[in-house]
Amino acid sequence: MSQYESSVKNIPFPQERVYAKLEDLNNIESIKGRLPEDKVKDLTFSRDEASVNVPPLGNVTIRVVEREAPKCIKFEAVGSPLPVNMWIQIIPDGEEASKMRVVAKAEINFMLKAMIEKPLKDALEKIAEVLSMIQY
Repeated sequence: MSQYESSVKNIPFPQERVYAKLEDLNNIESIKGRLPEDKVKDLTFSRDEASVNVPPLGNVTIRVVEREAPKCIKFEAVGSPLPVNMWIQIIPDGEEASKMRVVAKAEINFMLKAMIEKPLKDALEKIAEVLSMIQY
């Protein structure tokens, strides 16, 4: 498995507040308007899942598999052509701020790795960027 990480994002809200918002995926429905409609369609949320249609991959669902309050939320991809696990790490940065990073592990065979590596890194960076802009 290969591991990919976004850059660390500074968030001007305390760790507990960020975690409380992200641990229920219904709370992040507000990000819909910040995603490019040509790349992401039919985005839906529930407490434990977020589903999206990503051309050319089709429908992909991420499901919460573990919550480690207030520092980590772990996900697995369901319906993805590749086995992918992802997690959001949140660490305190003083009393009123925190830092966040999005990490993914994917099982990618050698032939596909060259084609998928850059888009996967870009996707993680975009996810982290959008999550860092939420008003927690």
